[in-house]
Amino acid sequence: MKFFVDTADVDAIRELHDLGMVDGVTTNPSLILKSGRDILEVTKEICSFVEGPVSAEVVAEKAADMIAEGRKLAEIAPNIAVKVPLTWDGLKACKVLSGEGKMVNVTLCFSSNQALLAAKAGATFISPFIGRLDDISLDGLELIDDIRTIYDNYGFDTQILAASIRTLNHARECALIGADVMTAPPSVIKAMASHVLTDKGLEQFNKDWAKTGQKIL
Repeated sequence: MKFFVDTADVDAIRELHDLGMVDGVTTNPSLILKSGRDILEVTKEICSFVEGPVSAEVVAEKAADMIAEGRKLAEIAPNIAVKVPLTWDGLKACKVLSGEGKMVNVTLCFSSNQALLAAKAGATFISPFIGRLDDISLDGLELIDDIRTIYDNYGFDTQILAASIRTLNHARECALIGADVMTAPPSVIKAMASHVLTDKGLEQFNKDWAKTGQKIL
């Protein structure tokens, strides 16, 4: 399973990248706003050290404008994945941009029917939003499972990029279902290392070691 980091915070990305935990990065207009930086500038910096796909999102609403923005974003670096919304215009843009050999991440997916259309339009990635479905009392993980089944049924190459990952359970279940990628905030990825029994065991080991009076260094 590939780990993408869902942030435009360069320092946070570097920390995880140094540990080999970054296979790619996803950004969106809200994350760019939070970073307080110019989209072209910060995206170029991220691409300078992240080898995998870096998603940069268009903000236009019409297909022609999305295509123009996508081409501009793709000029930043060869590993840019142009992010387009799952609208009819977004699908049109996906078809054109993917036909030009660009990676395309179709985002804001909330149904398996939408995911099927994105795959037909040539999407490199489909981004189903788990947490936002949970917010309206729907099962976001069920959507990941449904898309996995559909894509496997017909041999689509589009990768399932599980998004809106908010909890450790989301991460675990997406891995069990077989999502190709999960994108999560740095805090969620780092929290995956934590377990109460690990902390308890380490505390006991440290107490017992102190009683030996020994030193390694």
